[in-house]
Amino acid sequence: MKPFPISSESISAPLGKTIYPEPYASLLQGRRKRKLGECFGLTYFGVNLTHLSPGAVSALAHSHSKQEEFILILEGSPTLVLGEAEFVWQPGDCYGFKAGTGIAHQLINRSEETVTYLEVGDCTEGDEVEYPNDDFKSTQLPNGEWAFTHKDGRTY
Repeated sequence: MKPFPISSESISAPLGKTIYPEPYASLLQGRRKRKLGECFGLTYFGVNLTHLSPGAVSALAHSHSKQEEFILILEGSPTLVLGEAEFVWQPGDCYGFKAGTGIAHQLINRSEETVTYLEVGDCTEGDEVEYPNDDFKSTQLPNGEWAFTHKDGRTY
């Protein structure tokens, strides 16, 4: 089996593609995420190689009820927003986000260089995602699709 190239030059994922509805989708314009796990048919966990242009964010600040995440910085110096705290990272820094804590997180690229990181997350069914800074909530449906609502339950 031939190794799969994952260098920055091999990324063909569309810039800014997201499952978020507007007005939130446009906030991720500078993010390029390649779903490597899907390339290999993985179903129990996902692996993403993600690039953030200067000024870009990884996602809205969020926390998962059931799914856990792990990120490893490969290039650049992003800022991790973790609850009310912020940490500037360097290549080699990593963090695991345990499900059910309610502590929201996101990466922001406040630097002048592209940030590249590896993101790993499980695919536990029935996940709910809270976004404390936005009038937004997502719920994973039994078929694996995501439903997006306002916090009061109105759909987008």
